[in-house]
Amino acid sequence: MRAKITYIVTAAVLVFYFFLVGSRGVMLIRHGTPVTVTFGAAVLILPVIGVWFLWKNTQFVRRANALAAELDAEGGLPVDDLPRAPSGRIDRDAADAVFTKRREETEDAPDDWRTWFRLAVAYQDARDTPRARKAMQRAIALHRSRPAPSASPAAPSSPSGA
Repeated sequence: MRAKITYIVTAAVLVFYFFLVGSRGVMLIRHGTPVTVTFGAAVLILPVIGVWFLWKNTQFVRRANALAAELDAEGGLPVDDLPRAPSGRIDRDAADAVFTKRREETEDAPDDWRTWFRLAVAYQDARDTPRARKAMQRAIALHRSRPAPSASPAAPSSPSGA
């Protein structure tokens, strides 16, 4: 929950910052000289890139949380029982041991989003955030590409046509 609150506060601060930078860009453009218009247009690019980045990260977090909820409902969410230092950091050797197990599971079932999700968690526990993110993106892509379950089974047709 703490991470969610931190994310929301950070996103709100960024949106406020984007608004301030954008308003300065508009003020420069309104000034009307070639230099200020050019500089104002350049300044407006920053909030556009920032909003896009924030949107993509928010989508990623929402999709990863949806996968976590689904995996939890199935009873397949990895248990966080790794030993920790007094500071709260996960013991690196224990994380590496779990990582090896998760990597083998993923190699055995490379098309299962669940194994990629658990591998992403293991990467994160081993403090390899870039690979954790790539593994989670793979899990999301596999989850999205799987066939949708049918709402209800098709009614059997009678041989007589009646």
